Amino acid sequence: MPFVKAVKNKAYFKRYQVKYRRRREGKTDYYARRKLVVQAKNKYKSPKYRLVVRFTNTDVIVQIIYAQIEGDYVLTVAYAHELPKYGIKIGLTNWAAAYTTGLLAARRVLTKLGLADKYEGVTEPDGKICPIEALDDAPRPFKAFLDVGLKRTSTGSKVFAVLKGASDGGIFIPHSENRFPGYDAESKKLDSEILRKYIYGGHVADYMRLLQDEDDDKYKRQFSKFIEAGVSADDLEDIYKKAHAKIRANPEFTPTKKKGDYKVFKKYKKSGLNLKQRKNKVKQKIESFKRAQNKDEE
Repeated sequence: MPFVKAVKNKAYFKRYQVKYRRRREGKTDYYARRKLVVQAKNKYKSPKYRLVVRFTNTDVIVQIIYAQIEGDYVLTVAYAHELPKYGIKIGLTNWAAAYTTGLLAARRVLTKLGLADKYEGVTEPDGKICPIEALDDAPRPFKAFLDVGLKRTSTGSKVFAVLKGASDGGIFIPHSENRFPGYDAESKKLDSEILRKYIYGGHVADYMRLLQDEDDDKYKRQFSKFIEAGVSADDLEDIYKKAHAKIRANPEFTPTKKKGDYKVFKKYKKSGLNLKQRKNKVKQKIESFKRAQNKDEE
């Protein structure tokens, strides 16, 4: 058989592409997703819930999601941009805000499922790891698995702030203590005081005090929003404590009221003219030009 050169066209390369589009684009870790979604065969139609945590430049998104054959279904969602309603108006993407968003998601889903009274979680966080245990006279606790997406799971990451908030909110999430701030890899112990400081924004308060002492101009520039809101380093812990209490009192989502009448839309783009209208327009221009000339002659 003579040598045949392979024509490397689009059809050739298409055969060697990665199967899934989101894997090609580097958007989904399918190895992790398969483990988070797969369910035992004897648990027919029982959803396997995931605590999905995603971060943007200005927001924290926490979702409780379960997978079906036709796709993912969102059971509930909480956003960091909802926190101003609970008294946190600045620093919506820091560690303490991520914790509060996780707490909001947990209380919201438990309220929806009627488990909020039975599983209150940790009402006063002290930095200790307290997994949710099943009660004898109540349904089992709501269970979810942490889905971090493509974010790096380094020690102290804000992903684990959301996990800690959701766990303290009453959701059972299997986890250990070795990724929280304050964990010492050598002694293999967690310093609960450091973790408590992060929960209430103590690390931000320490940095604010440091900048005030060393570089006042940098402090005013970096914490300008805090200064505008009248928030000092000593106020942060009280703000987060009050927010946690408000979330536990009423975690339900309330949509914002729309301002104005959205049924009436302004028409910015004019529709095109037909042939008759265009001819009439030209005729009007000619007549107006003739009238202007006659006025000049008079």
